[in-house]
Amino acid sequence: MIVDSHCHLDRLDFAKLNIELPEVLQAARERQVEHFLCVSVTLEQFPNMLMVIEPFNDVSASCGVHPLNQEDALDKAQLLNLAQHPRVVAVGETGLDYYYSKDTHQVQQDSFVGHIEVANELKKPLIIHTRDARKDTIDIMKAHNAQDCGGVLHCFTEDWDMAKQAIDMGFYISISGIATFKNARELQDVVKKLPLDRLLIETDSPYLAPVPHRGKTNQPAYVQDVAYFIADLKGLSYKELAHATTNNFYQLFSLASRSNGC
Repeated sequence: MIVDSHCHLDRLDFAKLNIELPEVLQAARERQVEHFLCVSVTLEQFPNMLMVIEPFNDVSASCGVHPLNQEDALDKAQLLNLAQHPRVVAVGETGLDYYYSKDTHQVQQDSFVGHIEVANELKKPLIIHTRDARKDTIDIMKAHNAQDCGGVLHCFTEDWDMAKQAIDMGFYISISGIATFKNARELQDVVKKLPLDRLLIETDSPYLAPVPHRGKTNQPAYVQDVAYFIADLKGLSYKELAHATTNNFYQLFSLASRSNGC
């Protein structure tokens, strides 16, 4: 069995998919996906996200603000309050994204610090988004003791040096369908080096559908394609890759495994 360690179920376009969420999840279960982590990107939409996933016992949640959605100062008290919900297993996604604009760099940094402080207070791991901000991301993680709560650098697309620094702080690295793209040779080289006990897999659906589904709306079922690709890339069997990444997920997010084997 495998896990989709990062998806946005409340952001799926069900009209485009021509099915509803129960069918989306069932399609994934039929491809050996046994658990889903639905990740928050704004505090305002968090209650609706909880409502969407509430009927499904195999879906967990995170609470946080994506750096590209952090236009104003983080309401740290609100984050602290919402992130205590029993369904929430992680704080985020948070982090830094310098790809689009320099105008919000300071706001993003302040928000990132606030998320780390909340994660440390609640003893819940962080989900970190990082793009074109390698040095600042690592510097903030170190300066504010992110190693105390741990977490994951999700949808990782950066270099080995950054991955190694995060791993040395006790973090996991999560790989999405981007690794299957033809132009992702650099990332594929990083994936080959990643230790198996620090690796997670994800879809980041509805975004970034892997080959052979590229161009379609991504969905959790496609995490199996990511798993097969990474297993082949690392010279492992699918079963080995599935077992390791599933165990890593349950360990990181302090969840009891639902699997009787992979």
